[in-house]
Amino acid sequence: MTLTSYAARFPTLHLTLRCLLTQSVRPDRVILWLSPDDLRRLPRAVRALEGAGLEVRETEDLRSYTKIIPALRAFPDAVLVTADDDVHYERHWLRALLGTWSGAADQIVCHRAHRFTLQQDGTVAPYESWPHDIRDEARPDLIFPTGVGGVLYPPGALAPEVTDAASFLELAPRADDLWLYWMGRRAGSLYRIVKDRQKLVVWPNSQATSLYAGNALTGNDLQIGPLVERYGLPVPAQR
Repeated sequence: MTLTSYAARFPTLHLTLRCLLTQSVRPDRVILWLSPDDLRRLPRAVRALEGAGLEVRETEDLRSYTKIIPALRAFPDAVLVTADDDVHYERHWLRALLGTWSGAADQIVCHRAHRFTLQQDGTVAPYESWPHDIRDEARPDLIFPTGVGGVLYPPGALAPEVTDAASFLELAPRADDLWLYWMGRRAGSLYRIVKDRQKLVVWPNSQATSLYAGNALTGNDLQIGPLVERYGLPVPAQR
């Protein structure tokens, strides 16, 4: 299991980590990746969890990508499950992801998703118009995982260029969900949604500097354009 955080989230970080460390299915590893500056500011409440199995690793600051890119580089043959740092995860959250996964290398599993949507003219619809928090899987290629719910990535489910920092920081610097979706589709992966809905609870006062706030309204659309220009559409145009 892999995640990142930063100083503004440290007051509640230990709460999320306790959720991850006490899952009904125990993960092989729970790794918290931090930039050097944030590592120096890590509170004792988090350090205390190292005795319960938490691994804290220093890495370069890749913004929100820090939760997965260092893990992809360090453990290319591992099944990776990403988590956010500001959410309460129910005790069977990991069990549900693993139970939904078929074991196929080209199947990515998520708890929460939107539906990637094209307009009549074949261009990508505005992000805010996509159906949000969908439950059906009629088109597995259109299931767009949102990282806040947690996502399971088998080895090889993402295209090799997924770890190319120069590209993702140029094309989608604040939209790791978009980048990872494009990389999944470039690898030919399809998506599944966990059937048993789990309540999403965000810790109070943890959203003052959230990524969502930065991507509200047109932020995601501004990053979709460069991805389409570089890689094309991730799904066939509708006819």
